[in-house]
Amino acid sequence: MRTLIFIGFVVLGALLALLLSMHDDWATRIVAMGVGALFGAPLGAAIGSIGRKRLRAKTDGNHSDLSGTSTSPKDLSANYWRDKGHPPFMKPANAEPDVHMFDPDKFG
Repeated sequence: MRTLIFIGFVVLGALLALLLSMHDDWATRIVAMGVGALFGAPLGAAIGSIGRKRLRAKTDGNHSDLSGTSTSPKDLSANYWRDKGHPPFMKPANAEPDVHMFDPDKFG
């Protein structure tokens, strides 16, 4: 049924473009029908997917749904040696704030 809705909107877009370019030559009609089909395709896909249940990511027990985001417990424990126990983007600065931590010669 969803495929029929999709194809229907593609054909509807092409027919609407054909009707709008009725008084032009055939080359213009064919190009207009192609553009109409291009505009009908996403509309048909969007309307055809209404009401469909979203597929959930399958988990096998070893990976969580957040795997790869660096905030899952598995990712935090796997990168503990690199991050020294701190979550990403929450590491404290290497130098104390009063010891010229932003001096240009610190990074070279």
